Amino acid sequence: MNSPEHQSAGVQVDVRVRQADLGRDGLASTIGMARWLEDARIRLRLRRFERLIGEGGFGSFRILLVGQQVSRLAPAGPAGTRVQVHTGVRRIGRSSLTFGQEAMVGGKHVGSGDATVVLADGSGPLQLPDELIADLHEMRLPETETGTGTGTAGGPPATRLRPERLNRAHYSNWAPLRSRIGDVDSNQHVNFMALATWYDEAVAAFALDSIGTSDGGAVPDLSPRSYRIRYLGEVTYPGDYEIGLTARSGDTGSVHYELGVFRGSTCLGVADGIGPEGEPRTSHFPTPRA
Repeated sequence: MNSPEHQSAGVQVDVRVRQADLGRDGLASTIGMARWLEDARIRLRLRRFERLIGEGGFGSFRILLVGQQVSRLAPAGPAGTRVQVHTGVRRIGRSSLTFGQEAMVGGKHVGSGDATVVLADGSGPLQLPDELIADLHEMRLPETETGTGTGTAGGPPATRLRPERLNRAHYSNWAPLRSRIGDVDSNQHVNFMALATWYDEAVAAFALDSIGTSDGGAVPDLSPRSYRIRYLGEVTYPGDYEIGLTARSGDTGSVHYELGVFRGSTCLGVADGIGPEGEPRTSHFPTPRA
């Protein structure tokens, strides 16, 4: 992998498509592309902020991802393919920041995404220090906003979460899941990337139930090509959880999924996904809302 390079579209980081990034069609999956975006963010250098930390000028803190979006725009692969990920800053808030990202292969736009992170300690969100803000300003995208709110995924404030998304009654299909020790990260909770795979698991269970398979056939590959995810609480190990799902047919042969991860009656995260529509055995798709 090459070192990050500053480009007009943000900071460029080169990554390679890994075997684990590929879906069942042999091409990069949406979750695989989300890993590229994560890799690029981790490799960003924030020199003023790093110096401040090294000098003891900023106390103990955690970096928490509160929302992310990823879209698979075009096929990418096979393993070993070089991907250029461009990362810039889309929004700077009082205690959060939002990165905007694009993935390119051979000059072709294959993926995009954004991620909103918060600095926090045991008492809650922390105000971004001036040194970090100065670093972020050097990576600003043309549409960068500067404000006083904590911000949400996607730059400008996202639409308000509908209250029913937090209620179990909103979801008509369920997939039980148990957290695994391998899913736990240094923040001592289930890693956000592991959580993203849980949503894929729920969609696969729904596809199997609604479409089925031929004798000995594979589960239909209808994984979403885009996700918008919000993290509302910590998912921990050990623990038994359920992913709720409701689906509605789109107007272009697509399916719109609304998902939520629950422990008992508590919703710990929600996601919206858009994927291809298969041929269901029976209609599982309600009429789209007006």
